[in-house]
Amino acid sequence: MGNCLDSSARVDTTLSSHTTSASGVSKNASKTSNSSAASSLTIPSYSEKSNAESLPTPRSEGEILSSPNLKAFSFNELKNATRNFRPDSLLGEGGFGYVFKGWIDEHTLTAAKPGSGIVIAVKKLKPEGFQGHKEWLTEVNYLGQLHHPNLVKLIGYCTDGDNRLLVYEFMPKGSLENHLFRRGPQPLSWATRIKVAIGAARGLSFLHDAEAQVIYRDFKASNILLDADFNATLSDFGLAKAGPTGDRTHVSTQVMGTHGYAAPEYVATGRLTAKSDVYSFGVVLLELLSGRRAVDKTKVGVEQNLVDWARPYLGDKRKLFRIMDTKLEGQYPQKGAYTAATLALQCLSTEPKVRPRMAEVLATLEQLQTPKNAAKHSQTEHQTVFDPVRKSPLRQHRSPRNLTPSASPLPSHRQSPLAR
Repeated sequence: MGNCLDSSARVDTTLSSHTTSASGVSKNASKTSNSSAASSLTIPSYSEKSNAESLPTPRSEGEILSSPNLKAFSFNELKNATRNFRPDSLLGEGGFGYVFKGWIDEHTLTAAKPGSGIVIAVKKLKPEGFQGHKEWLTEVNYLGQLHHPNLVKLIGYCTDGDNRLLVYEFMPKGSLENHLFRRGPQPLSWATRIKVAIGAARGLSFLHDAEAQVIYRDFKASNILLDADFNATLSDFGLAKAGPTGDRTHVSTQVMGTHGYAAPEYVATGRLTAKSDVYSFGVVLLELLSGRRAVDKTKVGVEQNLVDWARPYLGDKRKLFRIMDTKLEGQYPQKGAYTAATLALQCLSTEPKVRPRMAEVLATLEQLQTPKNAAKHSQTEHQTVFDPVRKSPLRQHRSPRNLTPSASPLPSHRQSPLAR
């Protein structure tokens, strides 16, 4: 079952989870009880053209919460939509809070009977003070303005008293993490993995190329959610940051994110750029290829860190099979796998300037899906790539269309972020 994000787990590399938040204010500082009480809290401004119109640039909490794109739900409305937050409506839980499944009317957005209207996922935060509220507000700020097929859709929010909730579209296939690393779901085929990578790349490319650049800062498998057709959407914008403006080359900020996915230069210096997201994308692409987690403490030595273990094999066509996911059972095009591995290697460059832009990453991945390549690989797609642990050829064709136990707009197991 997927867990919610644990806001207290997002820590600076040198500080404990109970010290300063990303804003430099103590996590145990004043608790915000209502929206007006935190009106002095400002969020980096954002301006993006959507539907040929430039959206307003909110700064204060009041302006953010008055977004015309979002519905302000009452707490009672969400209680009714989730059947009073019943245990059998629970999709996931964690240090951050809980996620419940609910139903609302498609037109009025009021509570509906289970099985009718549209399905929603309601994220209910634990009332733990300023940091959780700040990330909640950051998410409302960005998702209230940004609209793209590969970003999760935020329908509305609730800010009654101490209650902080977010209402999203429901993603029936759950997170990419569920499909790659958990027992139960049938393994993703090669074509589906590339489809997921392309969708996630489109989402990141959209953020990076926006009129006012957004750096996602927490790109990982558990934050990539899948709809019924395995179209990928990015979720959880609590750590998103406005990109550098003017002549600035980076944004200096407290280091937050998840160990194993965060770019080395960002961890070392706190200097954040869009290329930091590109590195994280390279890690996820490597997870798609290998079926291994970015960090796996059950492994021994160098194998605990996916990047360190896989890097020597990525540029070698003859050795690449050694890192490919055995659950693919050899059913992938050798040339396509090498192209994806080479791309991952470029994204994982220790020198940020050498990493490709997300638009370039997207273009390369899309070439693996073009009719020309499809025809070229039509024969090799079903040929067996040498794999010493490959299973029976009678099990080559698996359907990836299995529902996962959890399908929420939240990542599942949260790894300890940047805390060694």
